[in-house]
Amino acid sequence: MSLQQLRAFLDQNQVKYLTITHSPAHTAQEIAQAAHVPGKEMAKTVMVKIDGEMAMVVLPATMKVDFTRLLEATGSQTVELAHEREFAGLFPDCAVGTMPPFGNLYGIRTFVAEELTEDDEIAFNAGSPTEVITLAFRDYARLVKPHVLPFHITA
Repeated sequence: MSLQQLRAFLDQNQVKYLTITHSPAHTAQEIAQAAHVPGKEMAKTVMVKIDGEMAMVVLPATMKVDFTRLLEATGSQTVELAHEREFAGLFPDCAVGTMPPFGNLYGIRTFVAEELTEDDEIAFNAGSPTEVITLAFRDYARLVKPHVLPFHITA
């Protein structure tokens, strides 16, 4: 999904958002800093395989996935980090690692750290290493309908 397609989707659903262009950055915390967004509001997307099925885990840039807690919270048999080569083809219009946290648009289950629900806004990569979108978390939750789970650990 290109930035233009994501904007069209948000516009179609009458969501107010802000697009921030920043200098190229690679890690979620670097992107938050470059975009002047608090790290706890900057959502990073981590691709995992849950019982062999690709899934999206969305959590604050300042945190890491606790795979044991994710396994327990989902009631799954296996949870593992997905390798880029396994999911790059799912996001053909996105630079590697910059996919927006809209698993519903890709047919992928989406899990969100409960910490992201505590802030009014969420910011995330918009398919490019230089573009971030911010919007109200309630709008994100309405559009994506993610599973909210306690699966993080502090970085």
